[in-house]
Amino acid sequence: MLIRTLGAGDAEGYRALMLEAYGAYPQAFTSSVAERALMPLSWWQKRLDNPLDSLLGAFDGDVLAGIVGLAYEPREKARHKVTLFGMYVNDAYQRNGLGRQLVEAALAEARKHPRLQVIQLTVTAGNDAAFALYQRCGFIQYGLEPLAVRVGEDYFDKIHMWRELKTD
Repeated sequence: MLIRTLGAGDAEGYRALMLEAYGAYPQAFTSSVAERALMPLSWWQKRLDNPLDSLLGAFDGDVLAGIVGLAYEPREKARHKVTLFGMYVNDAYQRNGLGRQLVEAALAEARKHPRLQVIQLTVTAGNDAAFALYQRCGFIQYGLEPLAVRVGEDYFDKIHMWRELKTD
């Protein structure tokens, strides 16, 4: 499995995988299929070219099997932080360590930036597999956001996690 930074040329695969993710796990993402499916391919290309985001994809040949993103903080007083977002692995590739590989690749990418000290993320309360993965990767829970996401009539809480980026 090859993990690399995505570019504008990967927009079609990125769009397809994220729409799949929004549909499979609507409680895990603040975006919905309905919102994002309306976006033209150029919107996805711009997202991949955004200097404040870094998106990594795991490829099985030409198939984009998993994704994870890093959002860099532009504000001066918070530039020491980065947020891990958009983590998803296609069902056919789950339970084989690819999620861990993606998180570790994101940590390695973040460590390339000397100013970064902290990486943070949110995970939906009740998503025990993802929560355990993040814990194995050194993340610690520091808070809970009640009613963070609404899907239909149901509300889901988000667990806030963080870790230092120093080399282990």
